[in-house]
Amino acid sequence: MTEPRNSGMSSLPVKPSDNPCAVDIDPVEYTLRKRLPRKLPKRRNDVYVNMKTDFRAQLARCQKLLDGGSGHREICVHGLGLAINRAINIALQLQASSQGALQLAANTSTVELVDDLEPEDPDEAAEPMTRTRNNSAIHIKVFYPDPQ
Repeated sequence: MTEPRNSGMSSLPVKPSDNPCAVDIDPVEYTLRKRLPRKLPKRRNDVYVNMKTDFRAQLARCQKLLDGGSGHREICVHGLGLAINRAINIALQLQASSQGALQLAANTSTVELVDDLEPEDPDEAAEPMTRTRNNSAIHIKVFYPDPQ
């Protein structure tokens, strides 16, 4: 039987890094708490895609930004980790629904994420620790080209 997913905490085994100086972490003694990633500056035309929100709702939000009276000729769709495929799909759906009027420009990056490892038993002498890891990200500029 599978356990329900909890967004902030995980009881999954924590693998030690390849660093020979790393301390082995007993997964029974620590709770993994994933911090939110550092985000780029939030502009009105930035859309951060995630896997929790409905795909159609995210697509509609992007379409509204491009078509609405807000005057945006471009939006930037950002996806991190598992949401990369969804960000790409949103950008491609926007391009297809515009009959090719929209163009795409994609950039990839690596984002450093920080996890907190908190001891299960607060009475023990174990100290909270942090761990960093890398995750892939994509930034897709969806725009109307300048008329020639």
